[in-house]
Amino acid sequence: MIRNSYKGSREEAAALNAYVKLMRAAESVSSAIHGHLSQAGLTVSQFGVLEALYHLGPLSQAELARKILKSTGNITMVIDNLEKRGLVKRERDTQDRRYYSVGLTADGKKVIAGIFPKHAGKIVKGMNVLSRTEQATLGDLCRKLGMGVKQDKKGADDE
Repeated sequence: MIRNSYKGSREEAAALNAYVKLMRAAESVSSAIHGHLSQAGLTVSQFGVLEALYHLGPLSQAELARKILKSTGNITMVIDNLEKRGLVKRERDTQDRRYYSVGLTADGKKVIAGIFPKHAGKIVKGMNVLSRTEQATLGDLCRKLGMGVKQDKKGADDE
């Protein structure tokens, strides 16, 4: 629990304690897993875009923003930088010409195909401190937490 100097309720102390542990664990795992991306000259967001396109195929910028949890303004800059490096290309959406579809170039496919196996291996290694059952439980708890926060936010936005 949080040190005795915290004067809030037990509910607040429990929530803050869980939040701090969640953030520390996420930062620890993230830094262990994402360290190799800088060696490839990629940011975490750039890798996220390449990985999403690699596994899902061409997507709109809005879909990419949702997939990697970035704002549409931020995703534009990420895609601009990847496009300058020749890793992605934008094309007018054939169904709705107001939108652009973003896809991997041959170089983009080569980069992500080369780095993804190492990335997946680092995730497996980082998560191996938990049993498969614990990993499944953690996944379920994270989904529950994320969905609950989304519902709370939606309810607050509706008020």
